[in-house]
Amino acid sequence: MTAPRAVDGGGGTAVALLAVDGGNSKTAVALVAGDGTVLATGTGGGFLPQSHGVPAAMDVLLDAVRRAIGPGAQPPFAGHVAAYLAGADLPVEEDALRAEILARGYGRTAVVGNDTFALMRAGTSRPYGAAVVCGAGINAVAVAPDGRTARFPALGRISGDWGGGLGLGEEALWHAVRAEDGRGPGTALLGVVRDAFGTRTAEEVVLGLHFGSLPHGRLAGLVPPLLAAAASGDAVARSLVERQAEEITVMGVTALRRLGMLDTPCEVVLGGGVLAAGDPLLNGLVERGYAGRAPLAELVVTTAPPIAGAVLLGLEQLGLGGPAAEARVRAAFTTAPPG
Repeated sequence: MTAPRAVDGGGGTAVALLAVDGGNSKTAVALVAGDGTVLATGTGGGFLPQSHGVPAAMDVLLDAVRRAIGPGAQPPFAGHVAAYLAGADLPVEEDALRAEILARGYGRTAVVGNDTFALMRAGTSRPYGAAVVCGAGINAVAVAPDGRTARFPALGRISGDWGGGLGLGEEALWHAVRAEDGRGPGTALLGVVRDAFGTRTAEEVVLGLHFGSLPHGRLAGLVPPLLAAAASGDAVARSLVERQAEEITVMGVTALRRLGMLDTPCEVVLGGGVLAAGDPLLNGLVERGYAGRAPLAELVVTTAPPIAGAVLLGLEQLGLGGPAAEARVRAAFTTAPPG
């Protein structure tokens, strides 16, 4: 793509919008003209304000922009910034991130939201609907036709959440340990844990995690064999899959109910690695759950990247959305997604 000028520079095509999808694994950016033409895209490292701090996370954003338009680029990059970010789970966190974006002069105005909103808009044909993401963790949001939103703190078990890749991995290990020492029923998950970590016992995995020789993030790797064990008939593994499906259902249905949308036809976007894998048992249970409790909801597993949703939200904030602009955005990320 042709590199655009900064908004206050000379020559070239003016940049109306800097859109950002800041995920835990990577940060994607797009610079966009007012008609929805995507002028440049770039990617950087993971956006991790909660563990690395807000300034370090913003440095990652800057790196992604410079990958898009050149290492010498200086802010302001656009008239408006629409940033949908991991770690923006609470209003106070959104405020802190927005203040840093404006302080650094990345744009003249800015809107900051949780990255689940970008996922939702990437998969919906309208500016309203809902999304449930089940990746490393789990979260859900909904947006009403009048713009009202429903969301959850999404801080893990302390805020009532259950599951996601890490949560399922922890549960698999919990059951494996109890099967091994006799406190729980036998389960194929004991073999799953031993095979996944290459250990003789599940206890060795526990000790490795405790003493730090094994990274906690490796527990998410237990999800695919857990799903396979459930499909093969293991009762304990199946119970975990059934509970995960219930959580995915109840989060989306609750968000819709809080906005009075259970009687409104809308799309519910399903995203994150656990759902995007398309496991027949898990996804089938989720489909049945929504059919029974939100029958007007249409489930969508989107193939559009969340950065496309961030672009669409930003254009709508500027009053520049519409069918033609949306078509340009979707075409750009269908043919040339970032990263």
